[in-house]
Amino acid sequence: MANSVAEKLKLYSYWRSSCAHRVSIALALKGLEYEYIPVNLLKGDQFNPDFKTINPMGTVPVLVDGDFVISDSFAIIMYLDDKYPEPPLLPCDLHKRAINYQVMSIVLSGIQPHQNLALIGYLEKKVNAEEKTAWINNAITKGFTALEKLLVNCTGKLVTGDEIFLADLFLAPQIHGAINRFQINMEPYPTLIKIYESYNDLPAFQNAVPEKQPDAPSSAI
Repeated sequence: MANSVAEKLKLYSYWRSSCAHRVSIALALKGLEYEYIPVNLLKGDQFNPDFKTINPMGTVPVLVDGDFVISDSFAIIMYLDDKYPEPPLLPCDLHKRAINYQVMSIVLSGIQPHQNLALIGYLEKKVNAEEKTAWINNAITKGFTALEKLLVNCTGKLVTGDEIFLADLFLAPQIHGAINRFQINMEPYPTLIKIYESYNDLPAFQNAVPEKQPDAPSSAI
């Protein structure tokens, strides 16, 4: 499925953003074409008045669909799932659906906000490098410990079986960042690693990794 040129979606993104990473996976799964508009968070593009007009929060990702703007990864993903329902991102089974929501919530509120660029910048002004690293590692390992316990008895290849659902879109970027950006030891989380390794066989996930985004620096490839 693809939009016509006149209706092509626009995605304001930054290559290393795990929030944008989730949306890139969703767009790939839905087979949607879109225009990628880079927002360099390190250079402060998010504070540009033109961008703040689009998203007053000054964050990525932002999806523009015609004259409609959505500026939160979860809201964007659910909007895409409602507008383009195939393949569905939530299972019909009530219990599996609840697990998807739990995984999403742990990543969305329990891990990612404690390691995002804005917080890291604040910590760098207040504490030394060792304390900053300890803060980030604690947030990630606490979340991963909870996820490991939640998923240890209920996974197939992926989070809730062998089909891709919402939780996978949140888990894949979080683990990718933990390994490649924060050098988290994943040995205590065998279930998470098993799931993460399954994403290597899925083109929608591999094409969405940060290193393959248009604004990724050559050193990241």
